[in-house]
Order: sequence, then structure tokens, then C-alpha cells
Amino acid sequence: MEQEAVSLVTLMSVLREGVEQLFPEKIWVRAEVAQVNYHGTGHCYMDLVQNENGSVVAKGRAAIWRSMAARIIPKFESQTGKRLAAGMQVLLRVQVNCSEVYGVSLIVDQIDSAFTIGQQELIRKQTIERLVKEHLIDAQKGLALPSLPYRLAVISSGDAAGYGDFMNHISGNQYGFVFHADLFPATMQGESSPQSVADAIHAVVSSPLPYDAVLVLRGGGRAQDLICFDDYVMAAAIAKCPVPVITAIGHDRDYHIADMVAYDYVKTPTALADYFISIYKAEDDKILALEKRISTALGVRMTQMTSKLDSVVSRIRNVALLKIERSAAQVSLLEARIASADPRQILSRGYTLATDARGVVLKSSAGVKAGDSVSVRFSDGMLDCEVKRTIENKIQ
Repeated sequence: MEQEAVSLVTLMSVLREGVEQLFPEKIWVRAEVAQVNYHGTGHCYMDLVQNENGSVVAKGRAAIWRSMAARIIPKFESQTGKRLAAGMQVLLRVQVNCSEVYGVSLIVDQIDSAFTIGQQELIRKQTIERLVKEHLIDAQKGLALPSLPYRLAVISSGDAAGYGDFMNHISGNQYGFVFHADLFPATMQGESSPQSVADAIHAVVSSPLPYDAVLVLRGGGRAQDLICFDDYVMAAAIAKCPVPVITAIGHDRDYHIADMVAYDYVKTPTALADYFISIYKAEDDKILALEKRISTALGVRMTQMTSKLDSVVSRIRNVALLKIERSAAQVSLLEARIASADPRQILSRGYTLATDARGVVLKSSAGVKAGDSVSVRFSDGMLDCEVKRTIENKIQ
């Protein structure tokens, strides 16, 4: 017995007519972008999904034709600051279409940027709340940089312009300060970036070399390329790192959760190089200031000591001169006394000096007898005499 059957084209035609009757007007659909394909013709094709409790509960295909894509996609990316990409929550206005050849598809003519921005901000807020709840938001703030951080672990893409700018600036600094910077390569954009950066941080911590700081840097780019720096995985890895992490991500206007949880952050890779150069410059200025203070103090001390020395020398000179004057007076007095006691002075006054044959001064006539030789000295000469007799003076 033959089964009743219809042709596929008949079935698809009926489905098309039914779909067109059910959805005669355009409708708004909320979904998550699972995949985006920008075709060379200018068309944009998307796979849409809806997840509940970690499971996919619905799938659908959507298309933005070239004429419409050229208008609404740039507008969406300009307003959201992000590229239309997988993982993004979107609100689309679609016309439900059913084709006998291609099946059911959704033809998109509008994308609500405000919805996507709101969803992204919601995810960002939830990430921050989770980090706060887990006591990770300020974990890095309790760490301390060495006074002169020398060994730096740089997490970046090795061929990135930002990394090159950092290395050129820090190694060619005008002061000649020397740093040891090791690169730990990581993917710095896209879905794989958070885990790649987390792995690089783990490699730094596991390294046998003790690093003073971990630097996460990426130069400027489109806002959608930097969304990975708001990811929980990366932020948690930074917060849990036992070494101070300093970030330099994007442009001056950018501020990411990675910046929020880091020990400190600056705006650009070049500014990050200046961050460390300024630490050394400040220390160098302290040394120069201390050197100047020491030099000034030594100068003042030397002046004080010289003044004291001059004072001591002056006092010693005055004391010495006084002693010399006193000694000179004593010498003069002694000279006068010696001069007055000089026998020649006595002889010049008419006195004579008698000595025996041995030259011993005769102080008395006692012991001298007749026949002894006696010398009698005058101021102008001497007489050799022979004693004929001695006459004893009788004291009245």
C-alpha cells in the first residue's frame, strides 16, 4: 500500500505561505550572536541562539543584505564602540522569511544599539559585583612596589606597536636608567585573550626569577577589540597575582575592569615606561638633594671648624706671645742679675780677685802662707805675686 506523500517543494511552499501569514509585519527579536560571517559580496550572515541554564534552546539564521549592512552595521559599531561579534546580545528588527530552497531565515533591517550597550554594561556590572563579593576588587592595592623596581615582566603581544613603544622608551630613556624587562607573550584581543593573559600571569608567578612588577600593556585600537579587558577571568588573574600588576590599555578615554583591579594603571604603554622612569628619577633627585644637603652641611661645618680653629690658633698665639714676653722678661732679669754678678763688673769698680796657684779663688787669707804664689786679677790685667807674709785682720 503506497504511503500518501507530498513533494518537498509543496511542503516548503505551504510553510512559506504559512510563515508569511503568521508574520506579515516586521518584528523585534532578542538573541545572542553565535557566529558572524562577513561575506565578500558585502552581505552579513549570522547564526543566532538562545541559551537557558547553559543549554541552547533555540537557533536561527539571520542575514543583513549588502545595501542594509553598509548602513546599519557601521552605525551599530559607532554607537556601541564594539564590532558585531559572537557572544554579543542583540535586539534585531527582522522580517521572517521562508524560502523553498533556503528554509526559514530572518532578514535584518535594524539593530537596537541601546539594547546591546545595556547588556554589555549589565555584564560589566555583574563582573564588578562578583569581584567585590570575592574580595578581589582591591586585593592588589595591599601590595607594594620596591623602591626601585628593576625586574619587569611584560605581558603583551611581541609584535604589537604598543610593546615596541614601551621597550624603545624605557630602554632609551634620557637619564640612562637600566631596567630588566622580560616578555611573556599573550593574545591581547578576542575571546582567547582573557585566558591567555591569565596563563601569562601564572607563568610570571611560576618563574624562578623574582619579578618586581607585572605589566599588562596594549596600544590603542577599536573599542570592540578591548572588551576582553572587562572579562572576569583576566580580572581575577590580575587581582590574585602576588606581584603588583600595572596596566596600560588603549587610549586616554579607556578604563577597564582590568585597570580597576590592578595595583595601578596608566593610559598608554609609553606612559607606563614613564611611570618607572619617574620612580628612578625621583630617587635620583632625592640622592642629588641629599648630596647637596651633605655638601652644604659639610661646608657649614668646615666654616664653623675653621672659625673655631682660627679662634684656637689666635688664643694659642696670644698665650704663646704672653709666655714668650714673660720668659723674655725673666731672661732679661736673669741676664741683668748675671751681668751684675759677673766678676768683671766687680773688677771694673776697682775690686780685685785673688786666686791661688791652682786658680782657686781665695776668699780668705786663712790657709795662705808666706812663699805661696798668688794671682791678683784686675779689670785690665793680672799680677802673679809671691806672698811674703800674711796679716790677720782683727775684728774690733
